[in-house]
Amino acid sequence: MSWLRHLYDWVLSWADSPYGLLALFVLAFAESVFFPVPPDVLLIAMALGRRSRALWFGLVCSAGSLLGGMTGYALGHFVWLSGEEFTALARFFFDVVPGFSESVYYELGERFEAWGFIIVFTAGFTPVPYKLFTVSAGAFAINFPLFVLASAISRTARFLLVSGLIWKFGFTVKRFIDRYFNILAVAFAVALAAGFAVLKLL
Repeated sequence: MSWLRHLYDWVLSWADSPYGLLALFVLAFAESVFFPVPPDVLLIAMALGRRSRALWFGLVCSAGSLLGGMTGYALGHFVWLSGEEFTALARFFFDVVPGFSESVYYELGERFEAWGFIIVFTAGFTPVPYKLFTVSAGAFAINFPLFVLASAISRTARFLLVSGLIWKFGFTVKRFIDRYFNILAVAFAVALAAGFAVLKLL
């Protein structure tokens, strides 16, 4: 996976660039559709470099990710299928996006029917690849306002939490984020899903 390490290093190199903010927006946008490196990498580096602007960086990252998610939804909705067959674009995604396959795609369709909002929220807040869900949500035509709402809440919460911790604690919290953030994010999403499940049973 040396290519992924090189890609990771390339993303980090933008932190000290005059175009870092634009790069952060573009990266967040692209990651919501196809790009393999999460924008948290660049967000953390930029927030550590300029703590006074950390929350602004988090908002820019959230906006780029949400627009990317909406683009992914549109791709899934309008150009994913040709009749009953996958288009060349869909085949391309299956070939190049890690973890995405026809079986995963159909499994997501079943999850969307049952869980809708919570599935999109979980994908947006946790380390689960958000891009798999943006495109699939469009292909399965889940409610678009619901998709936007879940994405906006989860992506903004994720990136503002990361940038907010950096703004408040600086380098002292970086090790905590590197080691435990993904675990805590998954635990939070599981607890939220469990809460929804209880509500459905009542």
